[in-house]
Amino acid sequence: MASEQVFAQQSQRPNIIFIFSDDHAYQGIGAYGNKIAKTPNIDRIAGEGALLTNNLVTNSICGPSRATLLTGKYSHLNGYKRNDNTRFNTNQTLLSETLRKSGYQTAWIGKMHLNSLPAGFDYWNVLPGQGHYYNPDFIGQPNDTTHYTGYVSDLITKFSTEWLEKRDNSKPFFLIVGHKATHREWLPDLQDLGAYDDVTFPLPANFYDDYKGRTAARQQDMTIDKTMRLKQDLKVDVDYEKDFTYKRLNPEQRKVFKAYFDKVNKEVTDKNLTGNALIEWKYQRYLRDYFSTANSLDRNIGKLLDYLDKSGLSKNTVVIYASDQGFYLGEHGWFDKRFIYEESLKTPFVIRYPGVIKPGTKVDDLILNIDWAPTVLNIAGAKIPADIQGKSFLPLLKPATTAQIPWRKEAYYHYYEFPEPHHVFPHFGLRTSRYKLAYFYGGADSWELYDLEKDPTEVANIYGQPGTEKITADLKSKLKTLMGLYKDDEALKILATAKN
Repeated sequence: MASEQVFAQQSQRPNIIFIFSDDHAYQGIGAYGNKIAKTPNIDRIAGEGALLTNNLVTNSICGPSRATLLTGKYSHLNGYKRNDNTRFNTNQTLLSETLRKSGYQTAWIGKMHLNSLPAGFDYWNVLPGQGHYYNPDFIGQPNDTTHYTGYVSDLITKFSTEWLEKRDNSKPFFLIVGHKATHREWLPDLQDLGAYDDVTFPLPANFYDDYKGRTAARQQDMTIDKTMRLKQDLKVDVDYEKDFTYKRLNPEQRKVFKAYFDKVNKEVTDKNLTGNALIEWKYQRYLRDYFSTANSLDRNIGKLLDYLDKSGLSKNTVVIYASDQGFYLGEHGWFDKRFIYEESLKTPFVIRYPGVIKPGTKVDDLILNIDWAPTVLNIAGAKIPADIQGKSFLPLLKPATTAQIPWRKEAYYHYYEFPEPHHVFPHFGLRTSRYKLAYFYGGADSWELYDLEKDPTEVANIYGQPGTEKITADLKSKLKTLMGLYKDDEALKILATAKN
């Protein structure tokens, strides 16, 4: 009740910072149960606020997730379905512009990755495309590209705090801090090289998945075994003079970077590994680079939190940390994302709102990334536009004083990008608290059904098995209802002709 009173008495609208990383797996974060990852600052946000345990995306891929953040709409309505050369349509209702019209000063700093410049923002300084880990370029206003020396996570934090220093103090602010980490090819900061070399990561239970009964999973191209590249991904036998990624390193950086990975190169050469031994070596190297790259991400989140404390802003600033979608850390033998399976579908989301969210809060409800925009608008006290498809989950974050707040029981998903780059067939489906139903089309043309209670690693497709008829019919009916609710006409047509 005390938290409710504080919220009711709060006359000054809060500032909002949305820290948005790339490909950061929830299962690679301490607050989500990982005992190895060094993520004290993300964990701090969760501990001082709320952690969402079932924060799901509507289309598990980078650009489309960013478009959903800005629009609160599914990909088929905001127009950004795939990571391709599509220019994000800025002539639609945008979170940034709605906040600006309601009196907020708005900024996007860091990675955006939407083939367009920020719209609805008073200030921006963004990476072109994917950006680079070392010595990156940034596009500032109005459209000026500047080359900087340094590590990208450090620079993004530096530019963010500089903007906070210079902002208009008469207005509340909304700042998106877009981090490049932990995107492929996972280049750690020099100080983080080897940070996990003394760790042997346990193999996921389904690491050697045989994909039995799952046509799409069997035909994908995203395995650590066959798809992960020794040279480009794991830095074995790199040509530092010719490779465009490493040519960006200055002599001092290259000396340190090369010295470390020369040892890695010697290790794999000396061992002359083959078969499962080589696959497992690649897995260990992948996670060591991935988690080392995440170290700089978390450290810079800590720098930003410290700045808020020292400047006195933390008292009235909502801090959100999320990733654009989940990521596979060896589950099913994979890296990357895309599939409706848990590690890809779920993304981390932690939020701190002093005086409103009780520290240590956990929300188990099915939250979608279409809900992010209306929640931010609700926090800001701004009107939520009618064309936003999501719903504010702010009431779920407050201590309950009345009956259980009504919330969705099914979450709808639709993925499109095929065949490049990872040959994941397009599919749609839904997830409930216990079940997941999916239909793969475009050549795979098959249904999958999982009982997450009995099969949390999603290796047993029970679609069509005796005894599943009732739940299958119920889920199909709900799936069709959701397609209609979210106006996914393309999916409805495919569903009408789907094989049984």
